[in-house]
Amino acid sequence: MNDINPPFIDINIRTADAGFYQGYSLPITLASKITFALLTVWALLRPGSAEAILSLLNTEILGVFNMFYILAVGLFAWFLLIVAVVPSSGRRRLGKEDEKPEFTTFSWFAMMFGAGLGVGLMVYATAEPIGNWGNNPDIITGGTLAHSADAVTSAYRYTFMHYGIHAWGIYVLTGLCLAYYAYTRDMPLTIRTALTPLFGRHMNGPIGHLVDILGVVATILGVAVTIGFGISQLVEGFYSITGMEWLLQLGQDGRPPAPSSVGLIAALIVVMAMSTLSAVSGVGRGVKHLSNLNLVLSTMLLLVFVVFGSVLFSLSTYGSALVDYILHFPGLSFEAYSTGTALGDWQAGSTTFYWAWWIAFSPFVGLFLARISRGRTVREFVVGAVIAPSLVCFAWMAILGGTAIDLELSGVAQGAIIDASTTNMLFATLQFIVGEQVYGIVAIMCVALILTFLVTSADSGLLVINTIMAGGEEETDVRHRIVWGVLLTLVIGALIIAGGGGLIVLQNAMIIGALPFAFVMVAMCVSLGKALYRDHQRDRFADAETAGLVVDRMS
Repeated sequence: MNDINPPFIDINIRTADAGFYQGYSLPITLASKITFALLTVWALLRPGSAEAILSLLNTEILGVFNMFYILAVGLFAWFLLIVAVVPSSGRRRLGKEDEKPEFTTFSWFAMMFGAGLGVGLMVYATAEPIGNWGNNPDIITGGTLAHSADAVTSAYRYTFMHYGIHAWGIYVLTGLCLAYYAYTRDMPLTIRTALTPLFGRHMNGPIGHLVDILGVVATILGVAVTIGFGISQLVEGFYSITGMEWLLQLGQDGRPPAPSSVGLIAALIVVMAMSTLSAVSGVGRGVKHLSNLNLVLSTMLLLVFVVFGSVLFSLSTYGSALVDYILHFPGLSFEAYSTGTALGDWQAGSTTFYWAWWIAFSPFVGLFLARISRGRTVREFVVGAVIAPSLVCFAWMAILGGTAIDLELSGVAQGAIIDASTTNMLFATLQFIVGEQVYGIVAIMCVALILTFLVTSADSGLLVINTIMAGGEEETDVRHRIVWGVLLTLVIGALIIAGGGGLIVLQNAMIIGALPFAFVMVAMCVSLGKALYRDHQRDRFADAETAGLVVDRMS
């Protein structure tokens, strides 16, 4: 074991010495800006061309790489569980041996919850269970009937899969890689660092720049889709409170009314202005306080459903669905279908879409998780950021979504929730369980919660983007946070306009941008496995040397 070399830690990301870009890597920053400037101009000047080409590319990617997405995400989940269980890796601390966490457990959980799945939970807490209740592999193969009592269990099996261990595992893999190298080896907190055990000094050149650029691109597109869904629900909420007709436009082909382009752009400007102001204040103030507010408001909304909703049905569903999910977890991890079949088309449009979304979101959430998790052990990080949030998401989906399903099963809703738009299902459900006067108060609280979730996600994204472009520096220039706030607003607005007010162009761009980073994540997984194994060998060698010295002294 004498031939174990020390780990490569000599990452040197050249940054500008002076001028507007002082402290920033010019190749990463300029390449990222040019990419999104061109995408914005293309979407604004040739919206039809942008929509058609992005749709075609998205279809081809899902057709070719559907199985890759499924297997890769299954690998991430099992890898993390093994790393947490193995004593030698689980007890390693992300920092010095005696280092204490920077944030309290409450604030830590609040920040990762708000940044990770806050907006997704608000939009899909009812929409995801209702959608899977009408269509999932069990229903497609004839095992059960859509919208029946028997279909509830399988509906939640796939709901829990999409928002459980696999989803959080994607985030935590990226976060663990970045935190491990940054805080145990004092390396820059940036994407390329995670590949140094595989590529060493090559990460200091063009390959390293490319990896960081892919991280920035994925982050912006992942955040863009999240904000897109969030502002759509925000507009639905404002309409339900105010009745302003300009906020909605009539649906086509029998679809329910949807937020108008004008409504979406207005909401986008408000959200991004608030997000940029929060990002300027930094993670220790703006993001922390907003995240704590998010958790408090989320708890209040959950209590509304506990008090007025179908709590007994929801709790029984939670228990049975959780057992069903655990029993099917191994199969769900690697269950891939060929596209072109009914099962494959469902998986590509549902599971693979989610995996691409979470992968695109992972540089942002992962780096953010790393920033707030210094001082925690690997096991604490995995359990605290994978298992605990998954259980909370399950409860959220079971209580909100279970109430919606029970209203439909009992005939009270009579299809009103099923027929509502994805971003309006939450408000449609609330209208059935609370009185008109109470609904106004609850709807205002929901709008406030959606808004704070959106601001938390966007400002955290802006902080992370700047960290990557600044070579891992956590304190970045305020001017660049403002510039990227404006650019992110323009990108989202342009893609919404290109989609005619819909979010499909945003989704297509995100899935395309996520694919290259998915390959980076597979390499990160292999890289971290190698690093943990080699560090374990180094520790054994050090212990053996220490024992040898003690024996020599005793003799």
